[in-house]
Amino acid sequence: MLPAGTYDNKTVLVTGGGTGLGKAMATTFSKLGANVVIASRKQPVIDEAAKEISEASGRAVRAISCDVTSLDNVKAMLDTIESEFGAPPHVVCNNAAGNFIAPSERLSANAFARIVDIVLNGTANVTLETARRLNAVEQAGVFLAITTTYASTGSGFVVPSACAKAGVEAMIKSLAAEWGPKFGHRFVGVAPGPIETKGAFSRLDPSGQFRSHMIDRSPSKRLGVPEELANLVSFLCSPYASWITGEIVTLDGGEKPGLSGEFNALQQVSDKEWDMLEKMIRGKNKE
Repeated sequence: MLPAGTYDNKTVLVTGGGTGLGKAMATTFSKLGANVVIASRKQPVIDEAAKEISEASGRAVRAISCDVTSLDNVKAMLDTIESEFGAPPHVVCNNAAGNFIAPSERLSANAFARIVDIVLNGTANVTLETARRLNAVEQAGVFLAITTTYASTGSGFVVPSACAKAGVEAMIKSLAAEWGPKFGHRFVGVAPGPIETKGAFSRLDPSGQFRSHMIDRSPSKRLGVPEELANLVSFLCSPYASWITGEIVTLDGGEKPGLSGEFNALQQVSDKEWDMLEKMIRGKNKE
């Protein structure tokens, strides 16, 4: 959706960039001319992803192993980026995450803390350390985070993720208000609905039965695809969206309004049944 070369001479960091949504975003940025850096804990995974992205875009992609829960790891990653590209990243996509389904009464303290550590603390580590370095060289940056629709609504069975993603959304809005005027940074988020990726669905829908349910309840009657998210993210991080900050954009095929309307279940009523109901309503009005 953007002109070729939109990200020429820009460095883009994508955490969790070796698979799924992160890989799709990294591919789109690379095709648009960015110097792309993908980060993840598993070096073999991001090495393979970097090779595939490079083949698709014709540009070199840097793969750096990093555990975002470790500030030392984050600092080392940013040291490497500055050494190789001469400056901190212009765009940061905080995509690294962890999640699983479980009844909340079965959650251990360690399980809860681990998800919050990856999603919320990891995002804070990358964001705050990158911003500190950008500020030192008087360079404005764009920070985008992948959140989720249930960050604003809440959801059973994924409570650690819901809490952590809600914290990320609060961070986006807070830093947009504080650091926009002072440093020129922009902060945006995307809250995707169900987008099918191998890694996420193997953890969140191991039986495969929930997939059809998610499609049935969506007004669009389908799941999203990673490239749709990548297109939106590349726009939001570009100069064409320079007046958007502190905003969380929902990308869910209408799932949220589809689930929230009190009378949306009337989709099940047939035309013949509506004819009957209309006659009944008119009869009541005449009484």
